[in-house]
Amino acid sequence: MSDLREVLGIRHPILLGAFGGLSSVALTAAVSEAGGLGAYGLYGYDGSRIRSTAAALREATDKPFVLNIWLPTGDEVEPGPQHTVFAQALEPFYEAVGVEVSARPAQYLPALEEQLEAIWDAAPAALSVVYGVPSADLVAEAHDRGIRVIGTATTVAEAVALEEGGVDVVVASGAEAAGHRVSFLRPAEDSLVGTFALVPQVVDAVGVPVVAAGGVADRRGVAAALALGAAGVQVGTAFLATRESAATEAHRAAIRQAAADETVLTRAMSGRLARGARNRAVRAIEASGTIAPFPMQNWLTGKFRAAAGEQNLGELQSLWMGQAAGLSRLDTADEVFAELAAGL
Repeated sequence: MSDLREVLGIRHPILLGAFGGLSSVALTAAVSEAGGLGAYGLYGYDGSRIRSTAAALREATDKPFVLNIWLPTGDEVEPGPQHTVFAQALEPFYEAVGVEVSARPAQYLPALEEQLEAIWDAAPAALSVVYGVPSADLVAEAHDRGIRVIGTATTVAEAVALEEGGVDVVVASGAEAAGHRVSFLRPAEDSLVGTFALVPQVVDAVGVPVVAAGGVADRRGVAAALALGAAGVQVGTAFLATRESAATEAHRAAIRQAAADETVLTRAMSGRLARGARNRAVRAIEASGTIAPFPMQNWLTGKFRAAAGEQNLGELQSLWMGQAAGLSRLDTADEVFAELAAGL
């Protein structure tokens, strides 16, 4: 197995989790500057926004960083008449934050091709993908440009498929992890393997470096991941709680106050299964029994979630966090990085 640090051009095998919607230039740059691999999630970004974000990252750091995209799975819905029906079901949340119900857009997401064109121009050290195996053409183009490709697996079978697809690194994401469950061979509900069980089996099954994700928040988690055979770790929630992240104060506070058994897996906010706090919005949407398919639900809730974020109303935001959230006690990215590095 290749050394993860050599593959990615970093000093320490510590990767920042890519937050779709919660990434910040400051946090990405801080992790890269510390010697790890900073990450920036591009969910929903069009080509112009990707280029401007990459330029900002280049200004903030000359160290390697990774850009992350979601691969289309084929079940994404397009805007249609049902948009209005599902929007009406969420009216109480719009009223709570004082914004109008979201109108039907021309599209919910930019085309993958548009995103990739901008990413090739940005030339990050690595491109990470979730929700599938990148195409042979994508991998070849990335490699021709000197860009490493990182895939994410929630099961051993997914890890094998990613290696066969030509990725350079596999992130083994345990069920403890925050945010969306990015399973792609079987339904997410049938792919909930814990980090402690997943990582060593993935290490045994593939020959590329394996990165452990889920439940890693301090030096103990890092040491455990390495003992399981991982070549490095990917950390999300502990960094999300820092002042450099784009999370609101309410979100940071919720992370630090969360008990290990207080996060839930829900489709309420986006239409896809994700782990976060079971706040007022999640409880009410689940109780209504009306959840639009992805990405319609994500678009619809995104409008009131953004307003709730501006008003620091945690009960109406997507409070993504993993099961080790309560271990996130440090305030800055440098402090978190130093704590993680102590476990290497």
